[in-house]
Amino acid sequence: MTGLAQSGLHNLTALAWLFPLQPPSASTISESVDQLYFLLTGITLFFTVLIFSIIFYFMVKYRRRPGNEIPPETHAPLVLELAWTIIPSIICVFLFVATAEVYVRNSRPPAASSEVFVIGKQWMWHLQHAEGPREIDELHVPVNQPIKLTMTSQDVIHDFYIPAFRVKKDVLPGRYSSIWFEATQVGTYHLFCAQYCGTSHSNMIGWVYVMTPADYAAWLAGGEKTESMASQGERLFTQFDCATCHTTDTKGLGPSLAGLYGKPEKLQNGEVRTVDETFLREAILTPNSVQVPGFAPVMPTYKGQMDEEQMLDLIAYVKSLGSSERNQK
Repeated sequence: MTGLAQSGLHNLTALAWLFPLQPPSASTISESVDQLYFLLTGITLFFTVLIFSIIFYFMVKYRRRPGNEIPPETHAPLVLELAWTIIPSIICVFLFVATAEVYVRNSRPPAASSEVFVIGKQWMWHLQHAEGPREIDELHVPVNQPIKLTMTSQDVIHDFYIPAFRVKKDVLPGRYSSIWFEATQVGTYHLFCAQYCGTSHSNMIGWVYVMTPADYAAWLAGGEKTESMASQGERLFTQFDCATCHTTDTKGLGPSLAGLYGKPEKLQNGEVRTVDETFLREAILTPNSVQVPGFAPVMPTYKGQMDEEQMLDLIAYVKSLGSSERNQK
């Protein structure tokens, strides 16, 4: 019997290896996500078993019997009422704190993160590194380096999902969303679109290649020579005559853009907003919605004049501008 039990355990272990219950854990945040998932699953299973066990017990104990058709009137003890109110409340507060801690920590990319821009299209992922290289349905990243993904969609709602990193977020047309991860293991990992986006949704898949820093540097150097996104954005800045109004001094018709990104900006309506990717996009497409005091609303809209890739290049250029020129004002 002992040999039979050991053989059965060995077979179960082999099956678990062939059919894992979860993807590999390959990022700094995956462990905390897994722990939260197992915690929620454990609490759910515990109360499911407890509640149904009590239901079946009461079904048997208090079943209807001949001569006892009408049960006596009963009143729930105060202690019981307090228990089933206080205990679930404590559990809910505990779960809220646990989930909020994971959410907040995983929604704030480190300041030293490398940025990759992502555009979802039917049915492919277009990814561009700030250094210039572009990829289709592939993403090369160095191990142990935080990566921030700034994402948008060219057509419908997509969803950027890397199971091994436990990161997943909707990619929406007309706005930017972002996630970040830091891979901890060199290897190749699946990339999916997790939102039904049309007839070829199932083909919108790709791979993430996590490399050693040396291999990643060699990959960057060995790829097709392309300008950085900031350089391409600078060319667009000149092409669309943006420098005519956004000069480096106070004499332009528009505000100086140097050092503007990431700073709070007070608008004409009194609202204070942080200048991020979404703010810059609105300023380019619907400039009247983000009017700055002291400047006339003379900026034209560039809606329909540039695609998503050009928009990201232009934003990358504004982000690259230093603060020295701005400090001269």
